[in-house]
Amino acid sequence: MKKIIVACGSGVATSQTVASKIQSLLRDRNIQAQVEAVDIKSLDTHIRSSVAYVAITNPEKEYPIPVINGIAFLTGIGMEEELEKIIQALK
Repeated sequence: MKKIIVACGSGVATSQTVASKIQSLLRDRNIQAQVEAVDIKSLDTHIRSSVAYVAITNPEKEYPIPVINGIAFLTGIGMEEELEKIIQALK
């Protein structure tokens, strides 16, 4: 199963909330994926096995996979566009 990672500073509060929201949105569309919240320190380890990275903070470097705006899933502003990027990455 393809994996999406969501990272924030601690990998607990905000990233868990966003990961749950994404998982629910994908399930509503009958799309299977593993959505995992991680702390920012372990991001490089998880990047290698993921198809997209949902960033809660602005990334400080380039990544070899699509970087999705995670704030959109907290505010709802631009969420559909960001969700579409995730769906495309899963194909």
